[in-house]
Amino acid sequence: MKQVECGYSNIESLTNPKIKLPNNKKRTNGATVHYNIILMLQVGDPNMDHKCWERPEDMDTPRNVYKASTKNPGSDVAAETAAALAAASIVFKEYDPSYSAKLLQTAKKVFDFADRYRGSYSDSLNSVVCPFYCSYSGYQDELLWGASWIHRASQDNSYLSYIQSNGHTMGSDDGYSFSWDDKRAGTKVLLSKDFLEKSTAEFQLYKSHSDKYICSLIPGTSGFQAQYTPGGLLYKASESNLQYVTTTSFLLLTYAKYLSANGGVATCGTSTVTAESLIAQTKKQVDYILGDNPAKMSYMVGFGERYPQHVHHRGSSVPSIHAHPDRITCNNGFQYLYSGSPNPNVLVGAVIGGPDSKDNFADDRNNYQQSEPATYINAPFVGALAFFSGKATAN
Repeated sequence: MKQVECGYSNIESLTNPKIKLPNNKKRTNGATVHYNIILMLQVGDPNMDHKCWERPEDMDTPRNVYKASTKNPGSDVAAETAAALAAASIVFKEYDPSYSAKLLQTAKKVFDFADRYRGSYSDSLNSVVCPFYCSYSGYQDELLWGASWIHRASQDNSYLSYIQSNGHTMGSDDGYSFSWDDKRAGTKVLLSKDFLEKSTAEFQLYKSHSDKYICSLIPGTSGFQAQYTPGGLLYKASESNLQYVTTTSFLLLTYAKYLSANGGVATCGTSTVTAESLIAQTKKQVDYILGDNPAKMSYMVGFGERYPQHVHHRGSSVPSIHAHPDRITCNNGFQYLYSGSPNPNVLVGAVIGGPDSKDNFADDRNNYQQSEPATYINAPFVGALAFFSGKATAN
């Protein structure tokens, strides 16, 4: 029940925008369509924010608001928003059918806006988001992702047609990463569910692509090409590597559930990989993050006997207003960034960037590549933990 209540609060702003909407019109198939959509993309100027090291209570950097509109498209963010709304509509369908329908209707509107007015938000906003939050993969992967979730939620054949018509240019190529920016691998796994459950011929290609993605991660298979540290951690990048570990873990478990529910396996050349193998492989990654690694270090702050003490996080590293009631200005806060003392405020539950390719970790606040936490690291990890928690409860 609590999770459902949180779901309402998290997505209500997407379905009830508190702004005056424009009355843009466009002719399509002889009908007049009103595009009353402005999608708010970002609050704040990251260039200015990165010049300050201060706690939230003292922030005085510009809180500019940036948007996507028909003149300044943001197809990647809009399609991602549509995907989130469609996925949420599935969650609420049994609990609150009318709210579920509202979510799905809004998802379709936002997706139509994303598709009709194509363009990347980082092209529209440019220096306001780059280099910090650029859309490196473009917007086409999000369009296919959004269409896939709406099809999943609605079973509307028009979205099936959209996927069939655009899949070859929007992400059916082999993508081996799943991240806040790149949705290709996730889309393939999602669409493979329709083939596994219903033998929908149109989605057989995505089952094959999903298998190829899975095989690239499993040592010993003919398609294996991933890199692992000596201690067994998946390694893809020197900066915030654990984001790829947690997203990959989430996808492996999701695919394992799809396979298990339908008696399927992943085909890797002449060999096969079972759902049980995917779960075992993922458990190694989860256990590594939580402390079963050569350094005996938990990369979740506050969990276990040994965890990072110098997290690259303003609110965690600057004294709280209770300990230091006086204002700490933008520049004065940097003394805490450069301090060798542990963070005074423990950021319990945060998962940070993690170790390097040799399992080495420098517990250094200035080393943001390894010590910075992010919601895009934590979010998929919650899914993986929920899976194993549920599995333990069931047993």
